[in-house]
Amino acid sequence: MLWGGMSTEGLVFRRLGGARVKIDAAALVRMLGFQQVADHDAEAGGVLLGRILVNCDDVVIDEVTLPMTEDTRGRFTFHRARSRHQQVVDDRWKDSRGTCLYLGEWHTHPEPYPTPSHVDVGDWRRRLREDQFEGESLLFLIVGTHSVGAWEGRRRSRRILPLQPMGDPLGWRR
Repeated sequence: MLWGGMSTEGLVFRRLGGARVKIDAAALVRMLGFQQVADHDAEAGGVLLGRILVNCDDVVIDEVTLPMTEDTRGRFTFHRARSRHQQVVDDRWKDSRGTCLYLGEWHTHPEPYPTPSHVDVGDWRRRLREDQFEGESLLFLIVGTHSVGAWEGRRRSRRILPLQPMGDPLGWRR
């Protein structure tokens, strides 16, 4: 079954300036598998992998890493173990001859319409400062119980900007 606003094409968000971020359906389904719908479900997360399209600023998220045994997961916390996820990033970059890139991070929240916590924003700003990545921004997704929220962090200013869903204003139709 496809979730309301999600088609076989995935979800699309609009970036500042009009460019788009497309989350491929397969990557989206993988993240949705970790929604925190039960009271005991722990947060989950990983990294976003994909490509920046040539001659435009559109981004396609083709793949995500999933929680690994070394990650720390709690009801309201997720800490990604760097080395195993980084190995996947390195392998995909090498296998693709440099076209599959680290694009950012994703995690879940046990709320219908997710918003980043102060801890999330602080972590995202740290990633903008410390992580190595192509381009001028990183993407951050939070999977809630009824929608997916998307934000873009700018490298230089470290500003975190919300992305607007295209089509359904809530990300998914009910």
